[in-house]
Amino acid sequence: MRPAIRIRGALTALSLASVAVLAACSEPAPPPPPPPPPPVALAPSLIEQASAYRYYMERSAAITPDFEDGADIAESLKTGVAYEPEQFLRGAVAYGAVAALQDPEFVGAIRKYAVDPTTRAQMMNDIVADPGYAATLPGARSAAGLVVAAYGAEGKRLFEVGSAVKQAAYDIQHSKWSKSDVENRALRLSQAKALSATPIVGEVEETARLQQAAIGAAPMGLNGQPAEPPYSRMVGRSLAVAALAVLGEAGENRADLIKAVMAEPTSASCLNMSKLNLYQCLAVSKPHYEDVFCLGQHALMDTGQCLMKGAGLSDTPVQMAETAALAEAGAGGAAKSR
Repeated sequence: MRPAIRIRGALTALSLASVAVLAACSEPAPPPPPPPPPPVALAPSLIEQASAYRYYMERSAAITPDFEDGADIAESLKTGVAYEPEQFLRGAVAYGAVAALQDPEFVGAIRKYAVDPTTRAQMMNDIVADPGYAATLPGARSAAGLVVAAYGAEGKRLFEVGSAVKQAAYDIQHSKWSKSDVENRALRLSQAKALSATPIVGEVEETARLQQAAIGAAPMGLNGQPAEPPYSRMVGRSLAVAALAVLGEAGENRADLIKAVMAEPTSASCLNMSKLNLYQCLAVSKPHYEDVFCLGQHALMDTGQCLMKGAGLSDTPVQMAETAALAEAGAGGAAKSR
């Protein structure tokens, strides 16, 4: 009997083991872990646009008002007019996006939405449908402050350079050569229009610097106070592009989509009007000192003011000057009344 018991026991154990194996095989395999979110990235073409914008800003802001002859004015004029408005605006918005990416709170908060593919796709669609949505995301206040500090300060600097150049239009009239007529005036105007329609290329070093800054590898060293909403459209577009970059949805494969997000008609109209006023000024300008006026007022000051308005700065230098003039006139009138 014992051998039979042993056999039955072995068969029972074998049966139980088989059941356990079958049960284990019947359980579904655990789902694979979700893929990691795409890295923070900004399309190389956008970085190049930002670099081109910086190239113009650095060169034009280096123009000095100490003109010595007509050739000196002509060279400075070529520098001041050499931007294509559409490229310039996209470059400014892209540069603002790189500035927003310097804010760790903004990047960290949005990065959490990039983990889940469904959530990431939904947020991307929301931003594309309404770029202003990015301004409501966590960290937007501090990021917007960096954007305003980025091209708002540069716009102010360009305006101030233009103001000094414009003043030179009056100062150099003490020199006889400044009152002689510009040669080939029609050619000078056509060159200005050609330079205004030709895209420019940024420097390799600046492009590399911005690429590193966009992924947080090389901070730009910007400082700016948190900005309170509502933001200007230009600032909102920069925040939107930066948010898409944090989600990993602003790569080269999204370049056309991002281009639509960056469109900002108000600033575009301002820049186009600056160019139109410049052409009209050069068309009627005859002596050299009048070319200096056109350069200072319309190529530099007007462009700088467009940037400041785009940054949402409520008091541009022109507005402050007008306010001061009104206050002075009011004070004078009050003095007379006494």
